[in-house]
Amino acid sequence: MLNNTSEILSNAKKNFYAVPQFNINNLEWTKYILEVCEECKSPLILGVSEGASKYMGGYKTVYNIVTGLLKDSNITIPVVLHLDHGSTIECCKKAIDAGFTSVMIDSSSYSLEKNIDMTKEVVAYAHQRNVTVEAEVGHIGGTEENINCEIAYAKLDDCIKFVKETNIDLFAPALGSVHGIYKGEPNIDLERMMLIKDAVEIPLVLHGGTGIPENIIVKSIASGICKININTELQIAWSNAVRKFLIDNPEVFDPRKIIGSGSEALKTAAREKIRIFNSGNRV
Repeated sequence: MLNNTSEILSNAKKNFYAVPQFNINNLEWTKYILEVCEECKSPLILGVSEGASKYMGGYKTVYNIVTGLLKDSNITIPVVLHLDHGSTIECCKKAIDAGFTSVMIDSSSYSLEKNIDMTKEVVAYAHQRNVTVEAEVGHIGGTEENINCEIAYAKLDDCIKFVKETNIDLFAPALGSVHGIYKGEPNIDLERMMLIKDAVEIPLVLHGGTGIPENIIVKSIASGICKININTELQIAWSNAVRKFLIDNPEVFDPRKIIGSGSEALKTAAREKIRIFNSGNRV
């Protein structure tokens, strides 16, 4: 049975740890991530972008893959199925109708007022169905699917207004992180993060967790971050392992062996993130 984010993030907020959102791209990745999180006894948010949903066959297919694996693999940890960066109200509704238990409506590229209006519509639809909603203010930098923009830090007054008027469940203010690989050193505004945490009182989300140093992650968790999104780092770990396998084994053509050759590298990267995300109480 799937959970929603409120069911697992309230405990994370109270006890100063972060729940990983690991993005999935196919059945194999879903299986590997579920296995490693079950091994580590870590609650898990499975993030699915619009592009990944399309690639995997559609929202209902993704739902069926995840729920099938939960049953067949005897997964006991709490798991959320989350639409990552939903670009329209319609796609959020489609994901909810397919069985997703959490959605992100990302209308942050619009004016604050339009962002509020779009988010409120998704919240009304989702909350009637026990589905939680994440939204963003400001612009998280880098490129993620159709997102390609410079960082625009979230303003405290905008954050307070947005959270109050939309009634969202978790909040992703832009605080200096980027999607993909950093060019230079990450510049996370921890002071602004703490101010926002104290003002809005709901769990905060850090997008673009790949490449952020451990000490900054730990400080972020102590400053209110309860959910951290990881995608690129797992992709790099998996693809490097597969490339090496193909070079070392040119005679192999079985796709199961090729895809599976990256499983341990992906799991190792995920284990390390889980370890760090449980370290927020060090500060």
